[in-house]
Amino acid sequence: MSLMPASPGFSRTLRHAQDQRSKAGRQVWFVPYDQLNLNFGPWSRVPPQEGHLILLESPGKAARRPYHRQKLAFILANQRHFAIEAARRGFAVTYRSGESYAGMLRDLIPITGPISLQRPAEWELRHELRELVDLGQLVVVPHRGWLSTPQDFVDAVGRDGPWRMDSFYRAMRKKTGFLMKSGKPEGGKFSHDGDNREPWRGEPAAPPAPRYPVDPIKLEVAALVNSQFAEHPGQIDLEALPATQADAEAAVQFAFDSALPWFGPYEDAMSETSSGLFHSRLSPLLNIHRVLPRALIERLLSTPLPLSSKEGFLRQVLGWREFVRHVHERTEGFRSIGTKFAPEVVDGSPATPSGLGAENPLPPAYWGARSGLACLDHVVADVWREAWSHHITRLMVLSNLAALLDVSPRELTDWFWVAYVDAFDWVVEPNVLGMGTFAVLDLFTTKPYISGSAYLHRMGDSCANCAFNPKTNCPISRLYWAYLERHRGPLSGIDRMTLPLRSAAKRSAEDRDLDASVYRRTVELLQAGQVLAPESYSGKENP
Repeated sequence: MSLMPASPGFSRTLRHAQDQRSKAGRQVWFVPYDQLNLNFGPWSRVPPQEGHLILLESPGKAARRPYHRQKLAFILANQRHFAIEAARRGFAVTYRSGESYAGMLRDLIPITGPISLQRPAEWELRHELRELVDLGQLVVVPHRGWLSTPQDFVDAVGRDGPWRMDSFYRAMRKKTGFLMKSGKPEGGKFSHDGDNREPWRGEPAAPPAPRYPVDPIKLEVAALVNSQFAEHPGQIDLEALPATQADAEAAVQFAFDSALPWFGPYEDAMSETSSGLFHSRLSPLLNIHRVLPRALIERLLSTPLPLSSKEGFLRQVLGWREFVRHVHERTEGFRSIGTKFAPEVVDGSPATPSGLGAENPLPPAYWGARSGLACLDHVVADVWREAWSHHITRLMVLSNLAALLDVSPRELTDWFWVAYVDAFDWVVEPNVLGMGTFAVLDLFTTKPYISGSAYLHRMGDSCANCAFNPKTNCPISRLYWAYLERHRGPLSGIDRMTLPLRSAAKRSAEDRDLDASVYRRTVELLQAGQVLAPESYSGKENP
């Protein structure tokens, strides 16, 4: 199957944009799908008339998992627009479609000679191209889009785990000087996370999500995805899809004008009335480098914003984003976990750590069936509508409930990978296997991020629309206590779990039995695709 024959408009536009210019004698680079920016990397350091860029579409990659159709459209539309922008700038562009990246490059190398590329961010793509690299037919150079190096990571937190983001972030703040004065953090502390936990109750008004122009390239991509990947979940909303460089600039403008001024205090808030609240929504563009992290931070530092908003956003971009990328690389995508990490892994299968032994299937509710838990059902609906939700709904609703239900960490990770427009292996595996499910224990996070109904009630507004009452009969509370009891053994060595485990130990034998019963009943019902309701639990089992 090829994508290109169904795309005459794009092919014609690209052909006209480069005016049949000669490709001979130019420097040749393969540009992966996550490096779509002309202003960084080796091609930014030569005159365009001396550069030849290769871009590839792989329907095999697109069909490897049931990716959300909005995600497929996002990647394809951005890559095609980038190709046209590069051609108009003066680069020669070769654009091919084929079953695999390695196969297409193998066919091109006899024509072009050795091809250079920046180190791909995804382990999966690096693994596919490894043979060509080993043969010297692909020449890998460092990826210049990152803000830190592997040595920065080792210097800050050491070669072998456990690693802590806080130490890495502090080291990077000191190295870069971002939000530092005279060697000390602005505001007197490195993290203002404690100031950023306000619930949102409707004021200030949350901005509507940005909308972008629809153009012929986007329309063609949508038709292609809906035709060739009709069995994939989700819907395409072209007005919610930034694809051109102008779209990316508009997305950044939205973030600074409408979101970041209030991002700080409401960073952890959730609401059914706004899927994004004051989050920037820039992660999809950052992860394909349509927006460059360094340029974004430079603008952040020069823009008048509250310090809590500046620091909270800087911690996401300079701290957590860079940190999890290094963790993923050090562990070869968690294929090698221990005191030493192997530099080479032959097997391309995904890692399946489950430090707490969780192995239940992902409930149908994550694919759109109703669960009866308003918080879960609303966020899942947002995801299948937008291919996105902000980080607290990912962590404290989707991952939290899956963890409390002992869902297989690998299944949940794969679900995030297909459902979210910004999910690549280096992003999704650390966030879900590490933080969301604690599947690698305390390798790089300090505790499981779990909660009962009290947190969800305090930080969100879904409880008002739920059949359950968070203070009396919500099963999430008993699921929380049951989780602590089931996993007391491995959690007992985690410092930050001492107090929760001590509280759990004070519960009566009857309560512990009820907690376990509610867990079993909830898993049974959700696995069967049934809707939870107060009457789902009878007698002593009532949560």
